[in-house]
Order: sequence, then C-alpha cells, then structure tokens
Amino acid sequence: MDFIFSIAILIMSVVIHEVSHGFVAHALGDPTAKYEGRLTLNPLRHLDPVGSVIVPALTYLLGGFIIGWARPVPYNPYNLRNQKWGPAAVGIAGPLSNIAVAVVFGLVVRFGAGALPVSFLSVSALIVLINLILAVFNLVPVPPLDGSKVLFALLPYRLLRVQEFLERYGLFVLFFFVFFLWRFLSPVITFLFRFVVGGGF
Repeated sequence: MDFIFSIAILIMSVVIHEVSHGFVAHALGDPTAKYEGRLTLNPLRHLDPVGSVIVPALTYLLGGFIIGWARPVPYNPYNLRNQKWGPAAVGIAGPLSNIAVAVVFGLVVRFGAGALPVSFLSVSALIVLINLILAVFNLVPVPPLDGSKVLFALLPYRLLRVQEFLERYGLFVLFFFVFFLWRFLSPVITFLFRFVVGGGF
C-alpha cells in the first residue's frame, strides 16, 4: 500500500513539476507547451513508462527511496523574451513547484497533529518527502537536470568550456552522481524534511 501511494504521489508531483516549466515558458513568450496540450495536470498527458513507473518501482524496491520523472514539457528557448535568464527561470520553476507543494503539506503535518487522522498526516508527510527529493535532485547542476540551466545562466563567458563539457558528458556525470554521490544529499533532504514538518513527525 505504501508503494502504491508513493507511485501515485510521485506521478502527480512530477506532473506538477513539468507543467510548471510549461507555464513559466508560456509566461515568458513561448507557447510550445500550450500548443502541444501539455499545460494540463492530467497525468495521462505526461506519463513516461520508464520514468514514471519502472524506475520508481526499482528505486523503491532496491534502494528504499523513490525517484522518477515524467515526459519533459517541450519549450523553445529561442522564443523566450530573455535569452540569458529565461531558460534559468523555466528550469527553476520545476523544483520551486515541488518545494511549494512540500511546504503546503508540511504545514498540514505541522499544525494538523491531533486534529487530523494519523493516516492523512502520514500521506501528507510522504508528499513532503517525495517533493523534497524531486526538488533537491533536480537542482543538481548537471544536464539534463534543471539546476544546469541555472548554472549556465550564472557562468561567465570565459567558463563556456564548462558548459560545453557538461552538455557533452552530463549524462555520464549524472550516472556517477546517482551511484556514488547521492548519499551526500540524503542528510540535506532529511534536514529539510524536519524543518518543513517540524520535529514532531
């Protein structure tokens, strides 16, 4: 049952994440996501069989944590009004949406103890945890993750080679990070979880 709830929460969380990218891109001048019918919270428009089902199931069963993704919402960076900061704004929108969801349900957990059913508080805490994992993971500044778009906007021109290297080998760097460095983010996620929900959970 925990597994089913976790998958359902993950799917809706990654859908919110992707739709946020599309809404910000649209607000900044790119209607691509709107024209392709992706500015919707209907999960059927966003599901990726591998990233939304298979990978979450494997990470949950083998590693005890859950991570996954939806089909990326398309956008054309050349349509954005601000070519330097536009891609960064579109990129950061996804993690910020997950942080917002985590904060809302964290407040439910923090102030709902004693007034709401324990089962509801447990599900709310799971929503907080999964959204924090998604936010922190996607802020890692390695392509194709959202943090890379922020990094590239901040990099001075003289460090363009760093961007070129990451764009070329980012997938390999990401795999290395997931297998060998992910454990260093676990304390960060635990701290953020305790901070959001309070010490009573």
